[in-house]
Amino acid sequence: MEQLLSLWLDSGLAQLTLGQGAMMAVGLILLYLAIHKKFEPLLLVPIGIGTLLVNVPGAGFEAAPVYDAAGYLVSPGGMMYYIYEAGIATGLFPLIIFMGVGAMTDFGPLLANPKTLLLGAAAQFGIFATVLGAVTFSALGIFDFSINDAASIGIIGGADGPTAIFVTSKLSPDILGPVAVAAYSYMALVPIIQPPIMRALTTPEERAIKMEQLRPVSRTEKVVFPLLLLVLVAMFLPTAAPLLGMFCFGNLMREAGVVDRLSDTAQNALINVVTIFLGLGVGSKMSADKFLSVETLGILLLGAVAFCIGTACGVLLAKLMNKLSKDPINPLIGSAGVSAVPMAARVSNKVGQEANPHNHLLMHAMGPNVAGVIGSAIAAGVMISMVSGMGG
Repeated sequence: MEQLLSLWLDSGLAQLTLGQGAMMAVGLILLYLAIHKKFEPLLLVPIGIGTLLVNVPGAGFEAAPVYDAAGYLVSPGGMMYYIYEAGIATGLFPLIIFMGVGAMTDFGPLLANPKTLLLGAAAQFGIFATVLGAVTFSALGIFDFSINDAASIGIIGGADGPTAIFVTSKLSPDILGPVAVAAYSYMALVPIIQPPIMRALTTPEERAIKMEQLRPVSRTEKVVFPLLLLVLVAMFLPTAAPLLGMFCFGNLMREAGVVDRLSDTAQNALINVVTIFLGLGVGSKMSADKFLSVETLGILLLGAVAFCIGTACGVLLAKLMNKLSKDPINPLIGSAGVSAVPMAARVSNKVGQEANPHNHLLMHAMGPNVAGVIGSAIAAGVMISMVSGMGG
């Protein structure tokens, strides 16, 4: 009987808490959304599995290693602990993913119409507005967010998962799980969230505006631009250089034309491997004690607000630019200023074709879409610099 009792006490059922059960249900919901609804499956499948694993009672997936007084290893840490510490706590995984994204990015539409860089910048306003909102809620006693938390939550508005993970792992790792889930969920929901905002802020005539064909961009321009961008960012905002540096490196491999094997590896094998471990690492922060709180609800709410404000600001600036520019600008491309590449650009094109079936806005929208990636990385650097300057 004692052996049977010991076996029962060692079982997961005997050790399972209500919170762990709830988080395992959250993991299953993430898997449902990823597999059945196809919401960002590349990240939500590993995050969902990571959430299940880290909440298995007694398995020790997230356990830290134990050392004795002499410094000798007594018990090794769990797999999820090492994945998080090696790849996310160090910032390595988000940076490698940025390199892969850079290798997949074509700066041609942005270089052909440089004005769209302003739309990518405008869409980042949601980040800073949400930081102020989070600080205000904390001051009113509604939520308990530090300035580090507020900066991490605000970056969700950039709709850039790796950037959100990079900033949060540096500033506020305890809320990494909710921030990552919010960032990737809202990226997946771009086709649902953005169109109502776009239609509310534009007239049918504005949505039907046809834009002129983009000019051809030379190979020299495409090679020089990432180098110029890297040097300028490194000189003026060094805290953004890690993200943008890897982004520009990946893009240079793509455009140089002499390292096609490296570019192909960065675009495919390497980014796929790292995406698996990044998702599992995020899942390691989805334990019941870290995720189940009122603050999590606040993070999801504020993240949605940040995303909506960013979309609206991009559209409004595009409306203003259309009035001031001699060349017609369809305000719908402003919504692509959030950096959900290329989904936001496809949504701009889809809504434009609803108003005018002969309207082809995809390449025009890719300009602000790529600018949004640059903008979110710069906003991340600003956040890290500001919070560090305030002493955390």
